Amino acid sequence: MAHLDVIDSRTGKSYQIPIDDGYIRAADIGKISILESKSEENAKEPQIARGLRILDAGYQNTACVESSITFIDGHRGVIRYRGQDIQHLFHNQVYEDVMHLLIWGHLPSQEEKDHVRQVMAKAMNPPESVVNVISAFPRDAETMPMMLAGMSAFAATDEIICATRHTQKAMFQGRLEVADAALERTIGYLASTIALIYCHKNNKSFTPPEPSKSLLGNLLWMMGVSQENPKVEECLNKLWILYADHEITNSTAAVLHAGSTLIDPVSATTAGLICGYGPLHGGAIDLAYEALATIGIPERVPYFIEGVKRGKGRLFGYGHRIYKTRDPRLGLIEELMGKYKEEVEANPLIQVSLAIDKYASQDPYFIERNLKANADLMGCFLYTAMGFEPEMITAITMVSRCPGALAHWRESLTQPVKLWRPLQKYVAPVVPN
Repeated sequence: MAHLDVIDSRTGKSYQIPIDDGYIRAADIGKISILESKSEENAKEPQIARGLRILDAGYQNTACVESSITFIDGHRGVIRYRGQDIQHLFHNQVYEDVMHLLIWGHLPSQEEKDHVRQVMAKAMNPPESVVNVISAFPRDAETMPMMLAGMSAFAATDEIICATRHTQKAMFQGRLEVADAALERTIGYLASTIALIYCHKNNKSFTPPEPSKSLLGNLLWMMGVSQENPKVEECLNKLWILYADHEITNSTAAVLHAGSTLIDPVSATTAGLICGYGPLHGGAIDLAYEALATIGIPERVPYFIEGVKRGKGRLFGYGHRIYKTRDPRLGLIEELMGKYKEEVEANPLIQVSLAIDKYASQDPYFIERNLKANADLMGCFLYTAMGFEPEMITAITMVSRCPGALAHWRESLTQPVKLWRPLQKYVAPVVPN
């Protein structure tokens, strides 16, 4: 096996650190140790051998799990779900199939689809308490607090979810049948919550779900959208594939972090939702659109970008932690935009977005830093083309991402229990007594 030969200059000792497919294990680094120097305070105490620790702010070069769900090569612009290229899935499947692939590892049979549809549809029927919680908000309230309230209200009506905190035995760990049912209900709860919020904000009646419809189909049905425009489901069935999972994102890591406490999937999902609304994560969709609205016309793009370069603003929708090339999802989004060209171009801000991509892609500042356009720059226009208000885009996108995040949660249930508890490097001085 490939390995690193390490000589510790402090002790002169040598170590072999195995390299497995480009990764080394932190536990192997921890074997490199040295006896602590004794101070006057602890001169009588035995010396302690402390191993090396890794300091990696923001986990920029640290893998925290081993997973078989999603693979991303940010240098080559490759995304694979369960080993299948995202472009192949985009052109040959619909979202429901990809959701099943992510969670259960294979494309579904019709019987499997029907089962999941029925379980989710049953969960989507909101109890009166959930409806009352959403209705209590002003119609112009921020979407995020409404989402958290709705999910909490749903959780309070689920006996299995509520029992999780009161059992000595892990409710879901290694019990995939119980976990799958709870996972399916959780996704249903989120879809119903978003539909209730949409209807409340738009003063529309909520339409009860149908057990024969898919997750996406029922979301749009409950909103009353698909009845008005059948194109919406056709469009989102492809767009949602591109947002279905993105490896261990900040929000997926939050789901796993919360899940490592053996909490229920509704609570774990809620942790992910909170992270997903942050400006540097899913909330970037909203901010990218708001920035476009502020710019207003293509002629103002150069002035705006020059301001970004001087540190006077941030260009949301450009640059990505993972990608050092163009976001591979963007070309597929542009393909969809071409299919719904008339609807997309009805929004004048699309011209601003295109002008940003053209200007920034030729600017040395962005070229030298490997900053390329990402999916957030253009994806919002397919939602607005389908009639959705900008403030609902992130929330609806979260429904498409939820099954992917819970696929990672489910995968964690098949692995040894390990509470996530990061370390820190303490840097403050010791204050003498």
